[in-house]
Amino acid sequence: MKKILIVEDDIYIQDIFKIIFKSNGYIVECRLDGEMIGDINNIAPDIIILDKQLPGISGIDLCKKLKADASTSTIPVIIISALPGVKEAALTAGADDYIEKPFNMHIILKKVSTLLAHTSQVPYNSIGS
Repeated sequence: MKKILIVEDDIYIQDIFKIIFKSNGYIVECRLDGEMIGDINNIAPDIIILDKQLPGISGIDLCKKLKADASTSTIPVIIISALPGVKEAALTAGADDYIEKPFNMHIILKKVSTLLAHTSQVPYNSIGS
């Protein structure tokens, strides 16, 4: 089973993600902020979903950090946000995809599935597609 790490400071949105992904066969780990994923190698996620606006380090800065680190650079990252400009911010951060809030559960499942399928083959970035 694939593991998804959700970094989202809204526990209600975390709960929605847990329901969506667990009911579709994924293992879900959640963190409230970017500082809490210091143990990322122990978490060993197959994909990461980051909120753009997080307390402490922003999701954008965290994505840049993850993509710059050789041990985490190949993990697909999806940036989510209710704020305008999420596509541009995600692209700048090196994210593999983005989702605007409010989100459609079918779209997010498809994006996660697509990124995980491409992870086993070649790097894939749907933002520029």
